[in-house]
Amino acid sequence: MKAYIEERAIEVANFIISSNATVRETAKKFGISKSTVHKDVTERLTKINPKLAKAAKKVLEVNKSERHIRGGLATREKYAKN
Repeated sequence: MKAYIEERAIEVANFIISSNATVRETAKKFGISKSTVHKDVTERLTKINPKLAKAAKKVLEVNKSERHIRGGLATREKYAKN
C-alpha cells in the first residue's frame, strides 16, 4: 500500500474519532468519496492500526444507528419552512 494512502487512512480515522463525524462529513472534509472513507476505515486501517480502526468503526456504528433520527429531523425542518 502506498504511504499517502496509509497516512490518509490514519488522518480520516483520527478526524472521525475526534469530531464524531459521519462518513459523509468526513468525505466532504477530505475531498474523497464516501466509499473511500469506508474502505479506509474498515479495510486499510485494520492492517495498519487495528486499535485505531476499532475506535473509528465504533463511532461510525453509532452514527449509523442514529441516521434515521437525523433524516427525520431534516425532513421536519424542510417542511417547517413552508
